[in-house]
Amino acid sequence: MIRPGSGVNRRRPSAAAATTTTGSSSTAAAPRVTPSKGRRPHSVKPGLIDFLYKRDYTGAIALLEFEEAVGDRRPALPLWLALCYFHNGQYDKAIEVYDAVLVDGGEPHLSTAARHKEEETVALWKACCLYGACEYEQCYQLADSIGDYARDDQALSQLRTRLLLHAAHKLNDEAAMMKSHQRLTKGDSSASSPSTQHQQQQLTLAAIQYLRNHYQQATDIYKKLIVDNPDYKALNVYLALCYYKMDFYDVAAEMLQPYLAAHPTSVIANNLKACCHYQLYNGKAAEDVWKPLAEHSAQHGPRVYDHHDILRHNKVVFRNGDGALQVLPQLLDIIPEARLNLIIYHLRAPNGDPQEAFNLLKGVEPSQPREHILKAVVYAVVGQQQQGDGAGARESLQTAEQVFHLVGASASECDTIPGRQCMASCLYLRKQFEDALVYLKSIKAYFSADDDFNWNYGIACAAIGDYKEGQQALISVHNPKYRSEFTYLSWLCRCLVLNGDPVSAWEVYTRQEPTSDTFNLLHIIANDCYKQGNFFIACKAFDVLERLDPDPEFWDAKRGSAVGVFQLVIAGMAPPEQLQEVADLLRGTREHQIPQVEYIINRVFKKWAGDNGVYLE
Repeated sequence: MIRPGSGVNRRRPSAAAATTTTGSSSTAAAPRVTPSKGRRPHSVKPGLIDFLYKRDYTGAIALLEFEEAVGDRRPALPLWLALCYFHNGQYDKAIEVYDAVLVDGGEPHLSTAARHKEEETVALWKACCLYGACEYEQCYQLADSIGDYARDDQALSQLRTRLLLHAAHKLNDEAAMMKSHQRLTKGDSSASSPSTQHQQQQLTLAAIQYLRNHYQQATDIYKKLIVDNPDYKALNVYLALCYYKMDFYDVAAEMLQPYLAAHPTSVIANNLKACCHYQLYNGKAAEDVWKPLAEHSAQHGPRVYDHHDILRHNKVVFRNGDGALQVLPQLLDIIPEARLNLIIYHLRAPNGDPQEAFNLLKGVEPSQPREHILKAVVYAVVGQQQQGDGAGARESLQTAEQVFHLVGASASECDTIPGRQCMASCLYLRKQFEDALVYLKSIKAYFSADDDFNWNYGIACAAIGDYKEGQQALISVHNPKYRSEFTYLSWLCRCLVLNGDPVSAWEVYTRQEPTSDTFNLLHIIANDCYKQGNFFIACKAFDVLERLDPDPEFWDAKRGSAVGVFQLVIAGMAPPEQLQEVADLLRGTREHQIPQVEYIINRVFKKWAGDNGVYLE
């Protein structure tokens, strides 16, 4: 289930779990244990069996390399060394040992037939190492070239079939997969009892179902195996992985407990539990799950994270991308999710580069809904950044629309929250806001405190004229970066003005630093206030615009706003004090407009003020 070759394979959970490893080649590849002769005092160095029982392959390798250096004649020493290299993730070294054994020609006292069989057995073990080293093409070719041992050694024959099935899956060779699958199921159906070989066949089938995203089918197999083999605690981990992939995080965490009770320092199990807590709670809760690893790891202590690729990767995720640029690039070819998370980092981080996210996406062939969603988001972001490049921007946004629609309309995702988000995003990009709101409203209850959702929901509401709902959503956005963007400010101010609160819109403007965006924001406030009859704020806004830009239209709008305030004062709909402020704004105009200003103030404003007992300077 865990990809071979990464640091997670360098410490296996327990000896008991060895018999349940998915498609395991370890049971076939192990030479027979030969105890050392003579009595061994309790105080001397531990023997090979002690290391293997503890699954301490680093210690076993050190012992075997020492014996090799001093000329110890342990039987099958090279094969033991290769086995330990394999389990320690040192596949290249294991391959070197197997190559040397094949060149050596095996035991001289064996018959030709027996020697030939031994050579093909070692070649099969080498093929297992090639699989671990991700050399899938070479692995398949070597395993396929080996003769069929069905008549002589059924265990090796079935190991070869399992290995061919996994290699064919990695090579996306459906025909070869079907061939191996048929051989595997045919051999398995002939088993009369739940033997070890039967269990390994079933584990391989479950693993293939898991790798092909058929999690329910894999779950069914694991459940049957657990009923027949309740002592195989590692099966609970495999079942928990399936539940995790199906988004049953609480169930997955519970399934891990039997295994963690027996093996509290298991990296795989603790990491999976941490991932469940991350999905259920937050990053801090996830990291708390890892404490037993640091407290009980005799080998590394608190630095245990640095010795396991999967922990280094997830530590970045749990800390919201902290250290992403230092850790994730090193793991791109080791952990598939590292590329996806580095893309997310470049989309979210202040110092991220969306173009780099786009470049990283070229190495991803989406197969899961989340991968398709990430692709759509990247194209949407890049497309919006390419607004100056008409054709390029349209092409990117169209790709985003298509991928969002692909996920949102799929039978498996259409009724899920991510699926509805995708359909809303597709319609949003098409500017079909009313249709987008149908989907957004259906999931609103799940995102009441989500800034991204409130941003999109608020703007969609405002775009169809529901300014009250739009304002409610926009003021729920708390991210300072979002709240400083022109798009957010302009829609918020429009909602405030059209909801009858122009003063708050003016206050939003006055808190901004002078930029070209604030000029455009002021233009929106001025025009919307004028249209709504909020002439006092409109007059103040057009006054600032006129000072910044001598466009005659701003003077005309300012003068019209001043007259509008005068009309409201006469009608008793505005306080008389506003008339004095408007008069002061008019006096601050340019020299060539002074005659018009004097006429408006002296002949119109002051005359009415004098007749109605209102003081006006």
